[in-house]
Amino acid sequence: MSRLVVISNRVAIPDEQGHPAPGGLAVAVHASLQDRAGLWFGWSGQVAEAPAAPATLDDGRLCYVLTDVRPQDFQEYYNGFANRVLWPILHYRVDLAEFKEADLKGYLRVNEFFAERLGPLIAEDDILWVHDYHLIPLAVALRARGHGNRIGFFLHIPMPPPELLATLPHHREVLGALSEYNLIGLQTAGDVSNLGRYLTQVLGASSSDGEHYHLGSQHFRLGAFPVGIDAEGFRKLAEQTADGALAEALGSSLEGRALLVGVDRLDYSKGIGNRLEGYERFLELHPEWHGRVSYLQIAPSSRSDIPEYIEIDAAVSAKVGHINGRFGTASWVPLRYVNRNHSREDIASIMRLARIGLVTPLRDGMNLVAKEYVAAQNPADPGVLILSQFAGAAAELDAALIVNPHDRDALAEALVRALQMPLAERCARHQASYEVLLANPIGSWGTNFIEALMPAEVGLV
Repeated sequence: MSRLVVISNRVAIPDEQGHPAPGGLAVAVHASLQDRAGLWFGWSGQVAEAPAAPATLDDGRLCYVLTDVRPQDFQEYYNGFANRVLWPILHYRVDLAEFKEADLKGYLRVNEFFAERLGPLIAEDDILWVHDYHLIPLAVALRARGHGNRIGFFLHIPMPPPELLATLPHHREVLGALSEYNLIGLQTAGDVSNLGRYLTQVLGASSSDGEHYHLGSQHFRLGAFPVGIDAEGFRKLAEQTADGALAEALGSSLEGRALLVGVDRLDYSKGIGNRLEGYERFLELHPEWHGRVSYLQIAPSSRSDIPEYIEIDAAVSAKVGHINGRFGTASWVPLRYVNRNHSREDIASIMRLARIGLVTPLRDGMNLVAKEYVAAQNPADPGVLILSQFAGAAAELDAALIVNPHDRDALAEALVRALQMPLAERCARHQASYEVLLANPIGSWGTNFIEALMPAEVGLV
């Protein structure tokens, strides 16, 4: 029986209670591994001039293997090519990409280093599952070392059209490496179409069905595998925390006002600045809502040593101060901004209280926060999800109020519509969205991908 080997940039080791680390990739991958024998390999998060042998943590059926990287590798592979070139281009922000030849060399070098350290751990019949943009060339490095295993790749972030992909320096070398995988999974049908067009129009691949591709001697498959959540589990968590200390304190501080909430990592792709402009426009056009709403934006910092992230932190803080200074009164602060992480319990509790969930990224692979907001609601009196048309989740959650995050007037009017929406309509929209969540639970994502990757005669322990 085959073992499942997961490889990602970071390894999400569960806490003492067995809960996975926060983050879409961590939660989704952990759910796929928890009932299977397997190994999860990746970077430890630490740097060392001479990385020691990988550290191993055995959790019964699952073994975690972590390796340090050198400081130069971290700078060039992670801060450099992965997050200052691939991340912006794959999020349609070519203007923010800053390419350096040394960073590309570091990116390829770390993928070789991962393959070198992973190789001795791989059995001949293992099934390998590589995750995200950090490790696109990993299959090339593994194949060069003689590993003929079935290898799948899943991209958790968007896949832009070929015209944007071709702006990536050395794109044929980097993206062409995907042909070494047996299966490439993406979040939406649109992402699959974009990559398929790049493969055929730019790289010269052939396909008769838009699913199976041939490029030179390589034969591989593309597929859409939208990530879901544990809707029932998150609903129960929100119910259990509804009477907790945080819910009581937050509810008391609202003094009857309707709560609007945004929960995002502080990243330019999340559209927080555009969202704040839409909220400001709402306050401009609808003074009748002054003192009757309270917007809580939770946005923990990330990648704080990268210039673009320092800039967005400063810009969001300045905009928050501007809005509060312009519209706030001695008895009402229209916007609360929290720049730190919260536990899943706290987030579930806050979402349950919120009359409106604002999920308006400029571009997102899926966005599980949108799904969690739906799951957290009281079905007898649910809130309303306002969702960007550019989030992958919009392809599934079409019962939400879908908006263009670049249109601040449209966002302002969506806020009014959500605040005035009758209970019957709120319930109907919530029920439709919740049924979508139940139809695509988080466990199905991993199962569907692995089944598509494996030959029919191969099983997993």
